[in-house]
Amino acid sequence: MYTPADRSALRDALVAQARADARVGGAALTGSAAVGGEDVWSDIDLALGLAPDADQAAVLADWTATMYASHGAIHHTDMWAGPTIYRVFLLPSTLQVDIAFAPADAFGALGPTFRLLFGEAVEQPSRGAPDPVDLIGMGWLYALHARSSIARGRAWQAEYMISGVRDHVLMLMCLRHGVPHAQGRGLHLLPGATTWAVEPTLVRSLDAAELKRAFRASVDVLLAEMGEVDGELAVRLTRTLRELTAYAGCGW
Repeated sequence: MYTPADRSALRDALVAQARADARVGGAALTGSAAVGGEDVWSDIDLALGLAPDADQAAVLADWTATMYASHGAIHHTDMWAGPTIYRVFLLPSTLQVDIAFAPADAFGALGPTFRLLFGEAVEQPSRGAPDPVDLIGMGWLYALHARSSIARGRAWQAEYMISGVRDHVLMLMCLRHGVPHAQGRGLHLLPGATTWAVEPTLVRSLDAAELKRAFRASVDVLLAEMGEVDGELAVRLTRTLRELTAYAGCGW
């Protein structure tokens, strides 16, 4: 396990490398370190803004080689957001190192967790929160597939779909209470009475009766949260969604 001192030392080395690389025009701390919110479990989040004439692929390859040769990375994976590539490295110490390689015109804050270290950032369009009605739509879509998965005797798929209903309900709750909705980051900030209502949706076994119970509970909380967003929509969908759970109790 890495220590906060290990993490700080590596982050300082990476920032120094960025300053020394003429192909890097700017760097910023992102994630919890940018807002003074680090704890012992935090990882390293660094954004690099490339110089206008820099070859993104070449910079990425060189930095990747350094992460393996000098810092002991054992694997990496990539995520894209527009033209920016996020390369996520895993170290033997379990430290996660996220480095974003952004073209010059894409280097800038996408949220509050961005602290410029050097160079110039370009104002970026803000990322809007998802539309609650879209999350409701995904909730009932997962519910449809939960019903058919149970009917087909596909227990693992049923568990997956029931969890999908719950996850979208929790995102709706996060939006309603004004806490971060992505990747479960704000769930610990929800009122206990709110999350207590969701606990019955947890699947405790793959037994058919248990899957049906958790499915009914997931539809209950979906309808309740739907009512917080759009009462008329909740009324319109209640009969159909209740029909799904009625079939779930018919001895499939």
